[in-house]
Amino acid sequence: MKTELLIITALESELKRDALPSGVEIVYSGVGKINAVITSIRAINQYSPKRIINFGTAGKINPQLHGLLEIGKVIQRDMQTEPLAPRGTTPYCPRPQEYLSTGKFLCGSGDSFVTAHDPWLHSLGVDVVDMELFAIAAVAHDHQIPWQSFKYITDDANENSGEDWQAKVHHGQDLFLERLTQIL
Repeated sequence: MKTELLIITALESELKRDALPSGVEIVYSGVGKINAVITSIRAINQYSPKRIINFGTAGKINPQLHGLLEIGKVIQRDMQTEPLAPRGTTPYCPRPQEYLSTGKFLCGSGDSFVTAHDPWLHSLGVDVVDMELFAIAAVAHDHQIPWQSFKYITDDANENSGEDWQAKVHHGQDLFLERLTQIL
């Protein structure tokens, strides 16, 4: 089965399948980079998409931001192998350490839910944090498929993030669907 556009979202609570326009395929990866890699590879093999869009929720590091953002660059925030390599860099890995797209905001992906201030994120100018985008972008890059990502800010990446995320996880769907209509 082939599709022009494939949407990859972590959870159905973020974006309901039945809310999507006809002909748009979606897969749910589950939470975290490993789940996102496995799902992305399987979905590419199944759908042969010409473009991938990731939609999901994010915690904000930049206090000025809110709403729906288009991500322009993603890095790994949890790759910490000092002294073998600087934080964010996978040692002995020839793959890129960042992936670029069409947006303007910087996302830091990692397999942890951010609930406290992290000076490293601020020093790099990270705008938002998530748990899947780096993996999705890496797989898309490896398969030479263009990708875009839209993140809806649910929380302030602080001690209240878990409760805030649960209360707002579904709030970004309508904003994303408006944007998707413009893309299509």
